[in-house]
Amino acid sequence: MPTGIRDKVAIIGMGCTRFGERWDVGAEDLMVEAFEEALADAGIDRKEIQAAWLGTCFEEISVGKSALPLSITLRLPRIPVTRVENFCATGTEAFRGAVYAVASGACDIALALGVEKLKDVGYGGLPNLGATAGSLNWQWMPNITAPGAFAQLATAYAAKYRIPMEDLKRAMAHVSVKSHANGSLNPKAHLRRPVTEDEVLNAPIVAYPLGLFDCCGVSDGAACAMVTTPEIARGLGKKDIVTVKALQIALSSGEEMGYNEWDGTYFMTTAKCSKTAYQEAGITDPRREISMMEVHDCFSITELVTMEDLHISERGKAWKDVLDGFFDLRGGGIPCQPDGGLKCFGHPIGASGLRMLYEMYLQLLGRAGERQIPNPRYGLTHNLGGMPHMNICAITIVGRYGD
Repeated sequence: MPTGIRDKVAIIGMGCTRFGERWDVGAEDLMVEAFEEALADAGIDRKEIQAAWLGTCFEEISVGKSALPLSITLRLPRIPVTRVENFCATGTEAFRGAVYAVASGACDIALALGVEKLKDVGYGGLPNLGATAGSLNWQWMPNITAPGAFAQLATAYAAKYRIPMEDLKRAMAHVSVKSHANGSLNPKAHLRRPVTEDEVLNAPIVAYPLGLFDCCGVSDGAACAMVTTPEIARGLGKKDIVTVKALQIALSSGEEMGYNEWDGTYFMTTAKCSKTAYQEAGITDPRREISMMEVHDCFSITELVTMEDLHISERGKAWKDVLDGFFDLRGGGIPCQPDGGLKCFGHPIGASGLRMLYEMYLQLLGRAGERQIPNPRYGLTHNLGGMPHMNICAITIVGRYGD
């Protein structure tokens, strides 16, 4: 029987660049910026790193197809380096490679780094994921757009639960207002201006009912993690040790779009993946045990629906929890997007999963400054790659060693 990886792997160092329109630097510069912070945080020499994983999605734009840009740029000591890609879960996929390598005993210290340089593309949003997906494009995603697909999620959700659209729009607006308030406190966020509910509700429509402030932006950025065993972490003098409690990934099987198994109001992968992650972490009541979350808020409706797929809110009731402030940073039951989320960082695809983890790591070590959550126990990160009808979900849960 599998035993999972709870408390088998410790995070000893993390780094994250400032996200934004980084016209003055290339992907390699971003790698160095994140790596140097993580290396100093870990307190090790780069020669002690025994394996590495590089996450980047649009290789033709950022770094190319191989893993050589990581090993050459960081002057790694001729160790195995693997490049991975898994749509918007790419950064978490890189982290999973490093974590599993340590948990298996294959190496003592491993590195995961995610990077994406998207602002140089000259494209208003993310390049079409389907264009690089072979048969996925012509079979399942012809002429689809991300705002259009997620707008349908919003209208389906409102119709199923008979929620007046004005009420749902107010809830989505609160999601954005809350995240912008948090992002204004974060010097590494791309967008740092608070917004009001009126600004969100009166913004230009992108795809009804999603307005401009319901959509996350595009940016450049990188994030990095160093992992080892708790025993080695203690040997390095680490007193407060952050460990991985669970790491799970689930991909669509095709049933939700091919066999009428899905009604368009939720994410089948997240509902399944979260249950598996809670089981691995030993969590039985996530609404009471999870202290904070960074979830994949590519659109405000995505974050709202995800609260139900994570089994935090009851089906059809997340919009009420949002309006009640349950996910607010101050006074909320489970603060969501304490760093500002995709909404304020943008979404350099390869970096986002590790950027989310960086915030959970800072919070658990009490380093989050004005954003600090009192006495957090478990932090959860959630990535969602693809579209509502066909996607990849990745969930990581972290906490203090032994807790």
